Amino acid sequence: MSPRNFTRVFTRETGVSPARYVSEARLAAARQHLEQTTDTLEHIATNTGFGSSINLRRIFEKQLQLTPGEYRQRFHCRKMA
Repeated sequence: MSPRNFTRVFTRETGVSPARYVSEARLAAARQHLEQTTDTLEHIATNTGFGSSINLRRIFEKQLQLTPGEYRQRFHCRKMA
């Protein structure tokens, strides 16, 4: 299957382009890490495929209108003692 045909079929079946799908999956993984860990932003960015905390921040601000730090403050699950 050619890349062009793959993109058409994928988009038709999922409703989003392959690039958008990957971006949304990375964002979901980063959100989960921010909610459930105390890992650094650089570590999260590397492990979720953003490459750097700068890229992670850029996507967060564009998609969620929050920085990763603001997101963590609002949604981090604190363990009860």
